[in-house]
Amino acid sequence: MPERHPHLGLSAVEIAELVNGGKFTAREMVDSALAVGADRDEQLRAFTTWWPEEARARAAEVDAARADGVYLPLAGVSFAVKGREGVRSVQNQRLVDAGCVPVGATAVPRAGTAWQTYGVTDRGPTLNPLNPDWSPGGSSAGSAAAVAAGLVPLATGSDGAGSVRIPAAWCGIVGFKPTNGLLPARDRAGLNSPGVLTRTVADAAAYYRAVVPAAVPAPSSRAPRVVWSPTLGYADTDRDVAVTALRALRRIGRAGLCELVDHLVPLRDPAPAWTALRSGSADHGTEALIRHNTRVLDETFREADLVATPTTPHPPHGLDGPGSRMSVALTWAFNLSGHPAITLPAGRTPAGEPVGLQLVARHHADTALLSAADTFNCT
Repeated sequence: MPERHPHLGLSAVEIAELVNGGKFTAREMVDSALAVGADRDEQLRAFTTWWPEEARARAAEVDAARADGVYLPLAGVSFAVKGREGVRSVQNQRLVDAGCVPVGATAVPRAGTAWQTYGVTDRGPTLNPLNPDWSPGGSSAGSAAAVAAGLVPLATGSDGAGSVRIPAAWCGIVGFKPTNGLLPARDRAGLNSPGVLTRTVADAAAYYRAVVPAAVPAPSSRAPRVVWSPTLGYADTDRDVAVTALRALRRIGRAGLCELVDHLVPLRDPAPAWTALRSGSADHGTEALIRHNTRVLDETFREADLVATPTTPHPPHGLDGPGSRMSVALTWAFNLSGHPAITLPAGRTPAGEPVGLQLVARHHADTALLSAADTFNCT
């Protein structure tokens, strides 16, 4: 562990264990994150604003609480706040209450630019730590880049159509969207759920326990049954992306960690219903599409515990934008339906591009989803 920057390479859970165990102070961990950010973020451009004074003051409060014997499950964990969400949102305030320390705000796309999937700063666009020629995704672009680059172990996001899962997949990390409605939506339509970006599933689970205090642990059971769908019945998914994600899922199955179940998932493209709900113009066509997809998903979850797909239908595009491709094609169906979903790193295409494996569970089966994902992620 580098003594000068003790937080580097550590997960949120590991940092909290060290701070709660008295081996480091919250102030030392926060100073480490601030120093690394000052050194590396000028070129990465994950953050638009850093909050050093506020972060050190909050770290001092965490250390004072620890000195009084108070246990904080995420003591001393530096985290990044998406865009203009602010520290007073429900998810961020609950993270602070658990001992986390917000250190700054991350980059998001410029307002009014259709489907722009990279962050904007006064220094230029946010870069993908895996390859600066690739978009880091959006809209939680800066959050994904900050976590993938190791500036912080955890960053908040919000996911209205895939805005947590897509940047996580393209930056090679974990992105989790809880069941819609467990946390206050970020939009009037109820499509945009708060979420988190981390490097480990264990950290995503720690986030969930902190922000959903009534979370019930998942009971241990048999290996989950998983239905694979590369297109969900409508998406134009690149072959290399589908093959890479399926290869990861089959590897998990061969390890005995899941059982693959043959079952079609013939959803209708959610685009018109999502757009209508977002604009407040829902009609009978919207209701019919939602009823169809609800019926298909209900039938699917009677046959299986999880649905697996590639997270995106294509690999990261360049910083010039996605063109006509819909990066959200495989994610926004579950904003419309409200199911919890997580993306895990699934490997690379033959061209070296990152691919995510998306796992979706029944409503309110968030802890079971996280438990399965944690097991899968260990392979």
